[in-house]
Amino acid sequence: MRLFQRCITLAICFIPMFSHLAIAQEESYIEGLVVDFKSNQSVPGANVYWKNNPTEGVTTSPEGTFKLPYKKLPAFLIVSFIGYEQIEREITSRDLGKNLKIYLREDQLDLQEVTVNSTRPDQNVKSLDMGKSVVPIETIKNIPALFGEVDLLRSLQLLPGVQTAGEGTTGLFVRGGSADQNLLQIDGAPIYNPSHFFGFFSVFNPDAIHGVDFYKGNIPANYGGRISSLIDISLKEGNFDKIKGEGGIGTISSRLTVDGPLFSDKSSFVVSARRTYADLFLRLSSDPNINNNDLYFYDLSGKAVFKIGDKDKLTVSSYFGSDFLGLSGQFGFGWSNWMGAATWNRNISDRMFFDLNAYSSRYNYKVSFDDADNGFEWGNALGETGVKATWNYHFSEQTKVNWGSHLQFYHFASIDLNPAPNSAIQPLASNPFNGLQINPFVSLNHEISDKIGVEAGLRWSIYQQHGRGTSYTYEGNEPTPEAEIIDSLIFNRFERMKVYQGLEPRIAFRYLIREDLSLKIAANRAFQYLQVASNSSAGLPLDRWILAGTYIPPIRGDQFSVGLFKNFNKDTWEVSLEGYYKDMKNLIDLRQGASVLFTDRVETEILVGDGYAYGVEFLLRKNVGKTTGWFSYAYARTWRKIEGISFDRWYNPRFDRPHDLNLVLNHQFDKQWSANLTFVYTTGQAVTFPAGSYVVDSQRLPLYTGERNADRFPDYHRMDASVTWKNVNRGKKWRGSWNFSIYNLYGRKNPFSYQFTEIFNEQINFTPTSNDPITSRRPGTVMTYLFTFLPSLTYNFEF
Repeated sequence: MRLFQRCITLAICFIPMFSHLAIAQEESYIEGLVVDFKSNQSVPGANVYWKNNPTEGVTTSPEGTFKLPYKKLPAFLIVSFIGYEQIEREITSRDLGKNLKIYLREDQLDLQEVTVNSTRPDQNVKSLDMGKSVVPIETIKNIPALFGEVDLLRSLQLLPGVQTAGEGTTGLFVRGGSADQNLLQIDGAPIYNPSHFFGFFSVFNPDAIHGVDFYKGNIPANYGGRISSLIDISLKEGNFDKIKGEGGIGTISSRLTVDGPLFSDKSSFVVSARRTYADLFLRLSSDPNINNNDLYFYDLSGKAVFKIGDKDKLTVSSYFGSDFLGLSGQFGFGWSNWMGAATWNRNISDRMFFDLNAYSSRYNYKVSFDDADNGFEWGNALGETGVKATWNYHFSEQTKVNWGSHLQFYHFASIDLNPAPNSAIQPLASNPFNGLQINPFVSLNHEISDKIGVEAGLRWSIYQQHGRGTSYTYEGNEPTPEAEIIDSLIFNRFERMKVYQGLEPRIAFRYLIREDLSLKIAANRAFQYLQVASNSSAGLPLDRWILAGTYIPPIRGDQFSVGLFKNFNKDTWEVSLEGYYKDMKNLIDLRQGASVLFTDRVETEILVGDGYAYGVEFLLRKNVGKTTGWFSYAYARTWRKIEGISFDRWYNPRFDRPHDLNLVLNHQFDKQWSANLTFVYTTGQAVTFPAGSYVVDSQRLPLYTGERNADRFPDYHRMDASVTWKNVNRGKKWRGSWNFSIYNLYGRKNPFSYQFTEIFNEQINFTPTSNDPITSRRPGTVMTYLFTFLPSLTYNFEF
């Protein structure tokens, strides 16, 4: 597109010009480290500025360090961060050449404030970020939760532009994109199925999380692989002084996190565990149809930090989570996620920083059915291994350059369908799929003047599908279920099968209209080389991931966005209005009646087409005071057009929900008591209802017209509330708190599904007997809802 060509040209022209200006500028700096007083752990994102010049401050790096220019000493330095008491310290010439260490103490009252932005108060106005939210863990923990289980992804659903699949689910649909178009990563390692309990909970234990960066707009050039959003999660680092712990005992699960020094004051560890005990309650039942069932999930995570000298830090982290559902020993359904990551951070100089991240991630899932005639075991696994090197160079506080490369290796194992002895089912072993992707990238962030800032980036993704594998050639070169295979090519290990590549420019501008009002414009392109083929919009564990190949090209997504950002009343309130348009190419959807789980030729069950989405998002947020929270509203539409679906006309995917409204309120009565309230309202999801019915062999079946998702569920709305009592006595080694929450406060029966069936004797679940025969029958619709008024109680503790 011409716009992107101009963006690339502009970026190339800016880089040498800004570099020259930066090198010519000489400034004097002070440097330091901001840490938590209790844990001695670094505090990233803290605000550091001079008292007499608050508009020219900086924020601390992910390692808690800062570098601030000065003109005249002595002067007073201000350091602040939400949740901590503000520090004012006089800096004199005697502090020059020293690496300052500044301690922040917790502010018990501020810890209960609800805010999505944990950086400097005017960051939303003056930064170049668009569609980005930094989500503090305290915010997540304050939001009322399903079953009392605090959940990261459900908290993100309360932000504008983020939709959900339905009642209780954690799947995210961001700005018209499907769930597989979101990159979720822990310490740089991707997680392919971020859900527990069939989507009701996410795999992220909030006690183990240090921070969350959520991008839905202008994703930086050093990230890629998905076209809709990035959820970048960092695990918490242990403190270096003493053993500490926290956890909770809830209605459906319990959790425990312990951290502290490992070998010395230069190393630390943190270990976190969580498990449900629904299966333990099932054992208490006297009914053998219930006590023989299994239903549980658990997850474990850990992280170790090693400080190697003054300039180097090594972190090693890992996560494992598992789910299982077993019904009376006859049916079993389970899946698991594992990831391991290691990161080396080095301060090469005062201006240059280097990060090296290596990771491996694996996802396994399987189904088993114990039956003499049709028993089987079905399993699949997929994984990704990668290495990413990043250099950051700060020419000055006004000019920063970031460059590096990311290498990814995908391995999607073959599907194994193993029938039981004497089973009528035929065995199946599909071909594996492998892919290699290289992504060099570079970006520039420059403040042209006090009013104008620009961020320009370029990422080049080079992807190849390679063996082992088999590529089929179909009659007419069209892979359809009826097409005859006229040839097949077998590729050996690492032999190239198909190559794709594309340039991914990103550019953003900010114009500061006033000190408290800015206009931002951004455009970016991204390619995605893997997709999910699924009959469900909720993101089920059995969804089949598919790599780009001969018949399935990569998705290309182009997004354009513009927004106004304003703060008022001394940054107590902030308001933003963003509009976006997203163009998507090479999206996949399933043919009518397709089955992708039991085939080696998945390309015959898939159709490829295009789509687009647009929307407007409004956000009003209050960050300071006893009452905090936000109100958001989004109007958003998304469309698809794929030949062979819905009469080749534009149609809405299931997650198209035009109206989305969210309200989040938190009130701090005193240091002990707080209350929280959330309200959500969305348009009902798009679905396909039958136009009628017909009878075959005395059985009534629904009749569909072929038009996809032309109907809708009723509008969805729900209110949740919670009350928290906290023991704030700092002198006690054990501090506890109680949280009482109510999910769906007024008992709204939001539909989860509809079943079109026959109603016998005006009863939904009627079973005829000799004494009670069928006397009437009619076609009917049965609505299923999951939750009404659902209370829960959780005890949280720290030691």
